[in-house]
Amino acid sequence: MNSVRQQRAKMEGLRERKRRTTLVRIAENGLRLFIKDGFEATTLEAVATAAGISARTLFYYFKTKEELLQYWRDESFFTALGPTLIAEAREKNPLQATRDTILKLVSRYETDRSIVVDRLMQSTEALRARKQASFVEMETIVYGVLRERYPDEKSQMLRTVAMLAFGALRLAMQKWREDGAVRQLAKYVRTEFDLLGLALR
Repeated sequence: MNSVRQQRAKMEGLRERKRRTTLVRIAENGLRLFIKDGFEATTLEAVATAAGISARTLFYYFKTKEELLQYWRDESFFTALGPTLIAEAREKNPLQATRDTILKLVSRYETDRSIVVDRLMQSTEALRARKQASFVEMETIVYGVLRERYPDEKSQMLRTVAMLAFGALRLAMQKWREDGAVRQLAKYVRTEFDLLGLALR
């Protein structure tokens, strides 16, 4: 009985490893073709051919090109956002804590792959809309933490802080891209928050 269970577990383990290997191969070939030929010009059929699989197999992993590109989104920024803000909120006001949280995490956007993916995310209207949706997602995470850490503050004020903070990040990233992403993104973030501070005086 144990040998049957062990054999079944081994087979399931092999299938899962094969599935992960295929997933990575598809994603890597997709990104390579997006960079080489452009996002709009690349078809899922071309990605399947490059990955050495059938289009039907590819659709099991990714239904759309947008979904394939989203595979490369760095989730670490999102997962670290809440815990980092909790730590920063101990002795700072809500806007300062949010600014310092963003400054601590923003370097995660600056890897070569993240820069390439960010540029691709600007290449179509649909991708730009999805990028904006990710900022809304981050605002929501921050707003939830701010409400928890600053229970005596008005809810609407905390929502405004979250929106202003990620508005500043969007502007910083836009200027950073326009300048070729050659300087540290954190410098642009600091500049935008300084301007925000002046505007709020």
